[in-house]
Amino acid sequence: MFFHKKEPIHVVKVDESNPRFAQLLLEQFGGATGELTAALQYWVQSFHVENPGIRDMLQDIAIEEFGHLEMVGKLIEAHTKNTDQTEAYKSTLFALRGIGPHFLDSQGNAWTANYLNEGGDVVRDLRANIAAEAGARQTYEALIKLSTDEGTTQTLVHLLTREISHTQMFMKALDSLGKLTDPLFGNIQPDETVSLYYNLSSNGAEPEQRGPWNSEPTFQYIANPVEMVSGAT
Repeated sequence: MFFHKKEPIHVVKVDESNPRFAQLLLEQFGGATGELTAALQYWVQSFHVENPGIRDMLQDIAIEEFGHLEMVGKLIEAHTKNTDQTEAYKSTLFALRGIGPHFLDSQGNAWTANYLNEGGDVVRDLRANIAAEAGARQTYEALIKLSTDEGTTQTLVHLLTREISHTQMFMKALDSLGKLTDPLFGNIQPDETVSLYYNLSSNGAEPEQRGPWNSEPTFQYIANPVEMVSGAT
């Protein structure tokens, strides 16, 4: 059961309308990293989860994302209202679609369910969600840099902040499963190459780049994979 409260969780206030900026905001309404994508992705994932706490978390965050979708929609509405006679408005997608939000991204591409990233495994899904929140945070940061309206900026900062909060929640959920830093999950055991790092790039006389991603104790560094393969045949 859903109830809609008409006041948003954060005040949405636009001081100066800008339909061109509204077109950029469509990215977070009907785009790949937008709020509709996040809301639907987390909601459907919740039905795959047996852990009641993680299921509840996914549903709570999904509903918050629906609230964020409403906030972005209100921003777009405010930035396009009473501007339909301006040259700025005529140069945007709204000239054909009309004022307010549409399920399009900033380039006019229609939203698609292909944006959803869910696969029926809680570890896989939580990791996908961390990536989704990172994409949304990056988009909001770009929008904030382009915003010239203080009220709009405040709303966008709030939305960016909540992406960070959600990332932390997903990370804590992974940690509760013991899978925050463990890449192994599922029922199939990997073969003996799981700990090998193949050096498959070189830059002349420059030394090879080494770090914890290709070093002991987690990895055995294979400096010349060609020789290794040749020796095995």
